[in-house]
Amino acid sequence: MKQYEFTIIYERDEEGRVLALCPALQGCYAEGKTEEEAKENILEAIRANIESRLAHGDPIYEEIGTVKVAIMA
Repeated sequence: MKQYEFTIIYERDEEGRVLALCPALQGCYAEGKTEEEAKENILEAIRANIESRLAHGDPIYEEIGTVKVAIMA
């Protein structure tokens, strides 16, 4: 069994719900009423995504790093 590490990004939508996204796993996201609920849901989604990729022989990309930038607009 291999351990994977992924970055999770949290955003708040217009209705106040928390969105959790895993950029390394395209299309892997979840939501919740709170950050904690969103975290629980995204961890479940990540596990399911990895299991599906492994079952189908699809690659699981590993993150190299993250950078936060500021843009003036």
